Amino acid sequence: MTVEGLDEETRAAAAQSLLAAYDSGEPIAPPTSTYQGMGVGDAYAIQLLQVQQWVASGRTVRGHKVGLTSHAMQRLLGVHEPDYGHLMDDFFFLEHTPIPVGRFLQPRIEPEIAFVLKRPLRGPGVTVPEAMAAVDFVLPALEIVDSRVADWKIGLPDTIADNASSGALVLGSTPTSLAEVDLRLSGGVMTRNGEVVGTGAGGAVLGSPLTSLVWLANTVGARGVILEAGHVVLPGSICAMAPVSPGDTFTATFAGLGSVTARFSGNREEQG
Repeated sequence: MTVEGLDEETRAAAAQSLLAAYDSGEPIAPPTSTYQGMGVGDAYAIQLLQVQQWVASGRTVRGHKVGLTSHAMQRLLGVHEPDYGHLMDDFFFLEHTPIPVGRFLQPRIEPEIAFVLKRPLRGPGVTVPEAMAAVDFVLPALEIVDSRVADWKIGLPDTIADNASSGALVLGSTPTSLAEVDLRLSGGVMTRNGEVVGTGAGGAVLGSPLTSLVWLANTVGARGVILEAGHVVLPGSICAMAPVSPGDTFTATFAGLGSVTARFSGNREEQG
C-alpha cells in the first residue's frame, strides 16, 4: 500500500475540491498532481470526508461499489487489487425513467450483476460461503461511472478519492437467487440504442462476482465498516465501459438474470 503522506488539513482541502466539482460541473486536475505524496490511505480518508458531508446533509449510504476488478483496468493503473466507493440513496434511478445527463461531468456506463444483502457482512475474515448466505438475490444492473477528474486522467489514489469514480446506477426488477445461476458463467450483452457495445461474463469480475463481494466485505471490515442488510453491492463490470450522450438508451441483458434499461435525456441545465 502506498505510504500515506497528507495531513488532515490537506486531506480536507482535497475533499473540498472534489465536492466543489460536483457543484460547478467543472472537473479538476488529478488530486495526486495537486497534493504531492498522496497515497491510498489518504485517498480513502478523502473519500470518507465527502461521504460524511453527504450524510450530514441528509443523504444516506445504501451500498458500495467495487471498481478495478478487470485485469485490463488493473494493468492500466498499475495495481493488483480493486478499490471501492459508496453508493448514496440519490444514486439510484428507476428503469426507463429519463436520467439527466447534466447530473454528471463525464459519464460512462457499464453492465454489472448487483447483489442485494439480506443480512450484514462483517469482515475481515468473511468466506465465500458466508458471503453467499448473506445474499438475498442478484439483479441485472447498469452503473453510471463518472469522474470529477479532468479527462479521466486518474491513478489509483485519484479514483479512490473521487468515490471510486461513482455516479449512479439502475437496477433491474427480476430478482434471482444464487442457487438459480452460476455467476461466473452468466454472459451479458450491453447495447446502446440497439447496437451492441459490450459483451462479457461474470467471470470477468475477479473470476466471479462473489470474489468481489468477499473482497469488499473484508476490506471495508478492516476499516470498521459493515455491509448492511438491504444494501446493494456492485461487484464490477463484465466489459469495458461505454460513453454516454443525451438521448442514449442502454440495455444490459444477462443469461438467466433478465435485463435492465437506462434512458438518458437532457443537458447540464436540467441537473437537480
